Amino acid sequence: MSVAAGCSSSSNSSVGRPASATRNVFVPANDPAFRFEGRVDSREPANTVLIWQGTRVAVDFEGNILALCFGVGKGVCFFDLDVDGERSVVEIKESAQPIRFKYLKPLTTGRHRLTLFKRSEADAGHVAFQGVELAAGAKVYASQPALNKLLLQFFGDSITAGACNEDGPEDQWETRSTHNNALSYAALTAKALQAGYRNNAVSGMGIVVGYVPKTAGEIWDRIYPEPSSPKADGRDWSPDVVFVNFGENDDSFSRNQNMEFPAGFTAGYVSLVKEMRRAFPQAEIVLLRGGMFGGAKSEVLRAAWEAAARQLESEDKQIHHYIFQHWSQTHPRVSDHQAMADELVAWLKTQTFTQRFL
Repeated sequence: MSVAAGCSSSSNSSVGRPASATRNVFVPANDPAFRFEGRVDSREPANTVLIWQGTRVAVDFEGNILALCFGVGKGVCFFDLDVDGERSVVEIKESAQPIRFKYLKPLTTGRHRLTLFKRSEADAGHVAFQGVELAAGAKVYASQPALNKLLLQFFGDSITAGACNEDGPEDQWETRSTHNNALSYAALTAKALQAGYRNNAVSGMGIVVGYVPKTAGEIWDRIYPEPSSPKADGRDWSPDVVFVNFGENDDSFSRNQNMEFPAGFTAGYVSLVKEMRRAFPQAEIVLLRGGMFGGAKSEVLRAAWEAAARQLESEDKQIHHYIFQHWSQTHPRVSDHQAMADELVAWLKTQTFTQRFL
């Protein structure tokens, strides 16, 4: 892999057709062959910003040359790049200049399949995807989309984002290279059910308090993980099941700061879920708890969460709950996420509302 200055789009070629037989061709991100999955900022389609963990870009292409072209971003982003089943990790650091990421593994001159998966979370960084650079004469094609019967939406905190899941014995936050959303319980659940998937989770975030100043109610429906961000246009996404996993940070932050558990948790949780119901009127909503100490062992969180769940379920027959049995003292590692996903998948398969999808 090689990182250099940005891709050139200065040729007078049309999309997929070079101006000469020797010049590489630049295919911009607004070419209809590119398929974006996830909550992205597409207000400037030629600079589509990849924000949230679990976001994917897919395209088929020809030729023995490939470079990924990125524009200006913020923070650091890590991606899984899959080309014909060969996976590489791509790191894109914040830069004032566009970035060209050259793929150095050998490619034949035939047709290839590319998928880019954002493994690091939105709050760590985002970057504009500008397109790809290919060999002279090469073309792009729309890749075959997955035929998902089931669409899953996950909202949560670091547990749902997959933070620290590839770390060793201790959690580390110096680099997000070991924070891999592709191996979170959320992504593993979607994979097991062959489901479409979106993940909008922020580490440290709570319903009332947490390790970051923003709260779930301020962020869940935004394009970027900031209260000042415009709201996302939800018309392109109608999930069948919405999962909500909050409370760990309200409990942990309160204990660490010698504060009382927030009195407004139950009301805030209920208000958030009702907002989600208005956004997703047809979806089943599953309230999740657990994965770390608070969700598993905190009595104050349990009582406040159960009060919210009782109220919501009594008023809406399409709201359900599941409490994870498996949990860990640190942030869950990949094996923990797999155990959580196995639990959740097994439970989902017993639910009447999933039978038409399975």
